[in-house]
Amino acid sequence: MISVPELIVFDLDGTLADTIEDIAVSVNRVLSRFGLPQYDSTTYKHMVGDGFRVLIERCLPPATLRDEALFAQVFEGAMNEYTAHCLEKTQPFPGMLATLEALSKKGIPQAVLSNKPDDMSKLIVQSLFKDISFVAVWGNSPERPRKPDPTAVLKICSMVAARPERSLFVGDSGVDMKTARAAGMVGVGVLYGYRSREELKIAGADFFIASPEDLLSLIGVT
Repeated sequence: MISVPELIVFDLDGTLADTIEDIAVSVNRVLSRFGLPQYDSTTYKHMVGDGFRVLIERCLPPATLRDEALFAQVFEGAMNEYTAHCLEKTQPFPGMLATLEALSKKGIPQAVLSNKPDDMSKLIVQSLFKDISFVAVWGNSPERPRKPDPTAVLKICSMVAARPERSLFVGDSGVDMKTARAAGMVGVGVLYGYRSREELKIAGADFFIASPEDLLSLIGVT
């Protein structure tokens, strides 16, 4: 158990919500239009985490990556498709809403920082967690560098006068743990998400949780 943190920042995909089915269906639908290979949900779990543009780069066969016109069409099409369908199967992970509510009752500031496009991040969080008062819900935006650059998360810390070393970054990928390390925060690796314990460990996770409720136990909130 560790002391009650001054701030908890959450990743979105694979941490707060299970978004992978909507991502897979939306992107595959566009790939199919162009006669390109499609992927199953398990494969997409290893493709997400670095932003939507990188996701599309990973989806396209290497031989097509130099075709800028094709990339632009697939990227725009996938963005539009996913924006229209991002809440069809997406749900909070079991126990997540109750965990966030318990943290709120304890008065612990909470925020969301994702590499998903900013408007999509806000739409999903506002739809699934409308009763949680996050101090910030930030996705990928030209206004700030994406994770693992610590700039955005340190800005969130400063917004609530939280010391990074007394704050948690909770996420399911190596990108999230690298963000925590770069910011001087405590990295909490999520084992119910999309990446392996080994990836999280190598990236510097300080603690691991197997369920959202484990976060409450970790910080002594009942």
